[in-house]
Amino acid sequence: MFDAVEEFDVVIIGAGISGIGAATCFSRELPDKSLVVLEGRDDIGGTWDLFRYPGVRSDSDLHTFGYEFKPWRHESAIADAHLIREYLRETVEENDLARLIRLRHRVVRSEWSSDDSRWTLSVEVSDPATGSARTKTIRAGWVFAATGYYRYDEGFSPEFPGRDDFEGLVVHPQHWPETLDYSGKRVVIIGSGATAVTLVPAMATGPGAAHHVTMVQRTPTYIMATPRVDGVAVTLTKLLGAQRGYAATRFKNIWLEHAIVKGLRAFPKVGRWLIRRHNIKRLPRGFDVDKHFNPPYDPWDQRLCLAPDGDFFAAIKAGAASVVTDTITRFSRRGIVLSTGEELEADIIVTATGLNVRLFDGMPIVVDGREIDVADSVCYRGMLLSGIPNWAMAIGYTTSSWTLKVSLMCRYFLDLVRHMDAHGYDRVVPVALPGMPRQPVMDLKAGYAKRAEKVLPKQGLVAPWRMAMSYPEDARALRGPVADENLKFGSSRSAAKLPDDRRSTHV
Repeated sequence: MFDAVEEFDVVIIGAGISGIGAATCFSRELPDKSLVVLEGRDDIGGTWDLFRYPGVRSDSDLHTFGYEFKPWRHESAIADAHLIREYLRETVEENDLARLIRLRHRVVRSEWSSDDSRWTLSVEVSDPATGSARTKTIRAGWVFAATGYYRYDEGFSPEFPGRDDFEGLVVHPQHWPETLDYSGKRVVIIGSGATAVTLVPAMATGPGAAHHVTMVQRTPTYIMATPRVDGVAVTLTKLLGAQRGYAATRFKNIWLEHAIVKGLRAFPKVGRWLIRRHNIKRLPRGFDVDKHFNPPYDPWDQRLCLAPDGDFFAAIKAGAASVVTDTITRFSRRGIVLSTGEELEADIIVTATGLNVRLFDGMPIVVDGREIDVADSVCYRGMLLSGIPNWAMAIGYTTSSWTLKVSLMCRYFLDLVRHMDAHGYDRVVPVALPGMPRQPVMDLKAGYAKRAEKVLPKQGLVAPWRMAMSYPEDARALRGPVADENLKFGSSRSAAKLPDDRRSTHV
């Protein structure tokens, strides 16, 4: 069954935190443009609706992770997922976005035609009652892809020998069973990233706590305690009011985080010493910090994990949780066997082993009849892709709050659309010079970043092709002139196909 073709000026794919932020911005600033938000899942929220494991929370403060236009009013700066979902629902209601959002609309293919400068999107629409699906076609001048960077249908889970021998339950945090009861159970968590650091205290303490939680890590991670409540933010809000206090806190946190990251990277030995000293103070006397909290890499070569109010360290200090640094040889009937031969018995094993990275939900992107390999594209100003016209993507920071970049990207997008309207253009595409030096788009050495190199676009060595990973740098880059020699503008009136990468301004 096929529905009538619908036409829009802008289609936003994804109703997570990036898509809702973009929809708010575009509906306010481009009232004459037709807009729709397509969301493949049953509800808004993206990551914050998908993940339901115990303790799921932000790993950035909400004064920078929240929107610039909507103050974060809750006292907790490091917020649990349900608070973030409430914040997103408030944003939708306050900006009348429900009329624009279409749930259970999954874009499965995107095709661009230079003849009319339009995207044709094949959309799979699911019926919530029957589960049956039909296909409809939506056409648009622009696509703003706010799909995140990982697969929603599966997490990354390495193959462990003997996994089928284990008689207990194996769970991946991305697919947490709603009815899972772990009270009084022996739990082993495999992994040492942000998810594991969140799960350990959530499962080890409080009502319904496990009997004991053991975090098994192959490689240690830098972990720092941070206050769940930002006392300075509370004071600024009392003194300045909600809006101005939020703006002042946001400014403070942007520059504080920038200084910390820059300082740790500039002086890694000092940073390692400070973090080690911090860990010693938080852990039991005699704890082997150098074995379990001494990563073989420098601070911020991978993300630094936060422990709100030191909850991770408190669980260890109370004896409710422990850390084992070793490699896993195999699963056994009763648990897992380490390379030392030690067997850790478990009732539940949680594989907090990461994500499978995938852009744009893996959909084929076809330009003038040629399917594009996104990994061959180069990021322009961190949001457009060489060889793909009228397509913007929302990719946030790895060393700062993800959403900080969204507001900057939206401003540039608005300026770009207005520039095109003023000059009579209906298409634009970044053009990278052949042979331009390229490098991975992520500046981290984490496993998921390394696995992603084969599927993510590249970046250049210099602006505007270099992927800036700091808000101050992007603030300058994305607020600069809209057009430069790297952008190729054109109009469907010229009826010209997009040529291969060649430096030109108009077509």
